[in-house]
Amino acid sequence: MLRFSLRQNNKDSNLSRLFPALIFFLAFFCGFRPGFSADTKYGGELILAATSDPRSFNPILAKETSTTSITQIIFEGLTRTNGLTLAVEPALALSWSVDKSGLVWDFKLRRDVVWFDGERFSADDVIFTFNKLIYNDDIPNSARDIFSIEGQPVKVQKIDEFHVRFILPKKFAPFLRAMSTEILPKHILESSVENGKFNFTWGADSKPSEIIGTGPFMLSQYIPGERIVLRRNPDYYRRDKNGNNLPYMEKIIFIILGNQDTALLKFLDGEIDYYSLRGTDYPLLKPKEKERDFTIYNTGPAFGSNFIVFNQNSGLNPRSNKPYINANKLGWFKDVNFRKAIAHSIDKEMIIQILMNGFGIAQDSAMSPSAGFFYNPDVEAYDYDLDKARDILDESGYKDIDGDGLLEDENGKDIEFSLYTSAQDNQRIQMAAIISNDLSRIGIKVNFLPLEFNNLVQRLTSTFDWDAMIIGLTGGIEPHFGRNVWASSGRLHMWNPEQLSPQTSWERRIDEIFDLAVQELDEKNRKSLYDEWQVIVSKELPLIYTVLSDSMFAVRNKFGNLKLSSFGGAFHNLEEIYIKN
Repeated sequence: MLRFSLRQNNKDSNLSRLFPALIFFLAFFCGFRPGFSADTKYGGELILAATSDPRSFNPILAKETSTTSITQIIFEGLTRTNGLTLAVEPALALSWSVDKSGLVWDFKLRRDVVWFDGERFSADDVIFTFNKLIYNDDIPNSARDIFSIEGQPVKVQKIDEFHVRFILPKKFAPFLRAMSTEILPKHILESSVENGKFNFTWGADSKPSEIIGTGPFMLSQYIPGERIVLRRNPDYYRRDKNGNNLPYMEKIIFIILGNQDTALLKFLDGEIDYYSLRGTDYPLLKPKEKERDFTIYNTGPAFGSNFIVFNQNSGLNPRSNKPYINANKLGWFKDVNFRKAIAHSIDKEMIIQILMNGFGIAQDSAMSPSAGFFYNPDVEAYDYDLDKARDILDESGYKDIDGDGLLEDENGKDIEFSLYTSAQDNQRIQMAAIISNDLSRIGIKVNFLPLEFNNLVQRLTSTFDWDAMIIGLTGGIEPHFGRNVWASSGRLHMWNPEQLSPQTSWERRIDEIFDLAVQELDEKNRKSLYDEWQVIVSKELPLIYTVLSDSMFAVRNKFGNLKLSSFGGAFHNLEEIYIKN
């Protein structure tokens, strides 16, 4: 699913693991080390930068990358996507099969997986995650949008302790890839669900020992505003080709730095191991590659997006019983011609050249070119043309009646709104300044207000207290995983969320497209449907796309087994990476 991006006891269980450990201990001192090879490296740490504290450690509730960048290391799903080949691979599932109808899927689970506290992973955890969390109406989560097919849930049944059956209401083309959604422990969380407290469980104030997953690393320490430390899971089930336990590294440390400029300085000083480049950083970093012992990689256009979105929420704030947006502003924001005028006021080429040093592309489609097959380049594009923007506004009734340089609407109200973006993202701050300046040239006043990232997301998804935002979403290769954004009832349908029924004909059509495409097994027919969706978005502009930077990053030359890719980035195979001598 898409998320907002910021530039993440069985009593005998321990005893049963003692016997192989004892055998290993005796064998070691007899001079035999089973499965070990000379080039295996254990220990060391990876130090990364985080520009914001996590809002929680609960992956079911997460809507922002400040949380998911951490939880995706701690928790796992039944499947995962290979960062290089993009193939679906087993994770907590050992294997799967599907019947001839394409509706009944059987998953055989791994028997060698234990939770961090030593409890054995089983079918009960899978059943609990789907039936008690994802399909629980009292728990707000985006996974429910993904796993609802024409509004119907998937039936999840336990066959035996390590065998789970999923019965789909209709065919669901991306089902295997969707099964990467995180599985959570029943024995830890069941009581919080029964007591109605799950939505407050595993918050940022939780003790690290309370966060129980199955992933390669576990939460060890969190000091707000300072650092997050993950340590190696000694009981992780994956092995290398020689049978050695993974992961190799001992720790992953996220240093909370506040903004990207600070991260750049820390990288140059050797205090962090990875830095995500802005185009303007390239001339500074490139000459220092050999001297500071790192390498810069460019894997092409990023998968995510940057856009302006206007608040079209016509509801009432239950706390004040007043509209979220006053009637005048709501009228402007719902006017597609107003949004088209804004689109023509974005100087994408200037943003690319000045803010990205040429390392970027103009974005017009709801998908990145890096997404491959489902990307549609043939959508409506909006060239930078202030005269055209003025003409569109004039024809739509926005005129400078009193001659003060500001446009007024038909009610005589000045066209003025607040624009928010993340205070930690200097590139988006500068982008907002460029766009605001051009909007002032066509008679629109913009009050720009940078906010802390989690505060920004809170306004966008909970309080709905905002006019317009520059923000972004994570991306991917499967369009359906954006259903939480594009379905009219979706929890991240940010311009007008969780509609009981579609408020416009084009939103209704997008709902139909996503319902049809997810059931279509012919890839060409699926692409045709998703092509139409991208065209609709480009014409209606609920999100006004800006530019897409190249995915560039600098990595210290101390890591072995890096397998870099545009989709997976630098560390998608985290458990296999080791520190070189």
